[in-house]
Amino acid sequence: MADNAARQGTGRIDTSRPHSARIWNYLAGGKDYYEVDADAAEKVLAAFPGMRDITLASRAFIGRVVRHLAGQEGIRQFLDIGTGLPTRDNTHEVAQRVAPESRIVYVDNDPVVLLHAEALLTSSPEGACDYIDADVRDPERILEQAARTLDFSRPVGLMLMGILGLVPDHDEARSVVRRLLDALPSGSFLALNDGSTADPTYVASIEAHNARGTATPYTPRDPEEIAAFFDGLELLDPGVVSCSRWRPEGTSDQVPAEVAVHGGVGRKP
Repeated sequence: MADNAARQGTGRIDTSRPHSARIWNYLAGGKDYYEVDADAAEKVLAAFPGMRDITLASRAFIGRVVRHLAGQEGIRQFLDIGTGLPTRDNTHEVAQRVAPESRIVYVDNDPVVLLHAEALLTSSPEGACDYIDADVRDPERILEQAARTLDFSRPVGLMLMGILGLVPDHDEARSVVRRLLDALPSGSFLALNDGSTADPTYVASIEAHNARGTATPYTPRDPEEIAAFFDGLELLDPGVVSCSRWRPEGTSDQVPAEVAVHGGVGRKP
């Protein structure tokens, strides 16, 4: 059992079943997971060692996206749904490093994330942070509570990172995205990524993980299905691509290796 999660106590946390946020934390090199989460993660890694590359590429993608939105697009409000456990360079830390007045609302429904929410609320004095305990399938609750912190008459950066794979029905997932975007004004952005079917070995490992029935099933999607979440938006270059290849940083001419997680950023007209 990892130290922080163990010290906090369990409360309503089910430590007999792995949870996606805690598995992800283990893969990212964090400390906030239980033995059952580590076991589940190791089974995935045994079937697909590249899973750790996907995790790290996803985290790096989030940082690049937030830096771009805050630094180049002037976004000062972020709604981050599917927050996961606190790590280095959380959304508010990256955004407020660029613009201290940035306001961030985090959303997750994992009780372990809730226990650690205070680490997500260390806002700069000029800005603000809030945390909502809610499911991505309940956009009305999310929007109602987010309005305590965010001004929905001004542009918002909506972040859905790795969360829609937990909504297996594609039509339902698209409906959630549309409802959230409908509440945001022109000039807002959708930043989204999810596991993709680009690597058959990754897909097979996720199917095996789902078949064990010990954690919430995850559904990788075709890159075209992920691109469909951006319908009606103005996609920023280079479009929907492997996250490792979305505006990579550094001076090397070498193209980063592709990983089976695709994403992009789109502006609401």
